[in-house]
Amino acid sequence: MADIALRFFKDMLVLSSPVAAALDRQGINTPRDQALTLLLEPETIEEAYRLEAVAGPQCFVLPTADLTPARLAKLSMDGKGAELAANALTAVAPFKPQHVLAEIGPCGLPLDPSSKASLVENRDQYARAAHLFDGCAVDALFLNGFTAADDLKCALMGVRKACDLPVFASVDVRADGMLASGRGTLVDAADVMAEFEAAVAGFATAAVPAEAAHLASSLRAHLAQHGTELCLLVSLEVGARDAKQQGPTDENPYYAPDTMMAAAAALRAAGVQFLRAAGNATPAYTGVLSATVAGLDAPAEV
Repeated sequence: MADIALRFFKDMLVLSSPVAAALDRQGINTPRDQALTLLLEPETIEEAYRLEAVAGPQCFVLPTADLTPARLAKLSMDGKGAELAANALTAVAPFKPQHVLAEIGPCGLPLDPSSKASLVENRDQYARAAHLFDGCAVDALFLNGFTAADDLKCALMGVRKACDLPVFASVDVRADGMLASGRGTLVDAADVMAEFEAAVAGFATAAVPAEAAHLASSLRAHLAQHGTELCLLVSLEVGARDAKQQGPTDENPYYAPDTMMAAAAALRAAGVQFLRAAGNATPAYTGVLSATVAGLDAPAEV
């Protein structure tokens, strides 16, 4: 695998869609069942990636969001983190991805920003998850699904304590720029990403393409105003798939794969380098993104 840092600000790149959505379509629809599948039937995960590989993403995202000790305990998977990480890497290996990103999600522990003990406990959750990839063929860590800046701060501190891999950081955001938790804004999260040396600043949103592009351009402008150059990532959340839906709606603008074409163009124009179809996306969504930006340069640095 090539060093992904060599491609920052160079060319457009697409991330694979969540394997969780593919498993859900097979009836494997709880986090515990999905973790058990990765642990006991990794060939099922491999088949899900086979379809994604055909779609052509340059970056494969490992299904490892639950590897913090607290989340493993909730799934009754204590002590299985290393095996889950190894199985995830084995599942993508046959497809020789250009880049592999190890996803780490929020640990879910209560966090009191005024308590040093609470901050340390949360930070160490992410450090321990990051250590599971020591010596592995992973290009970057992907901190994904965060809804509050304080949680993201602990995650960045933890992974930075554990390793020096590039870090992609992403928060869930509404169309108005508020984080999904209602506690803070995309700008607040961006300041944390910059302070704690994320390499890629990102967000996931179900907003319509014009609103998503506005969020991206605002994020880029804010970072530039503070003298920070970070690559940008946007994940577009696909809502419930309904064959009866005949056109985009505010609730589900990405009702069909071809909606990704205009969205990709708008986001690239807004300064985004990394794109992902998330939520209920199928490999067809990834395929449209990949085809739309194939061979295109990343947006110029500010």
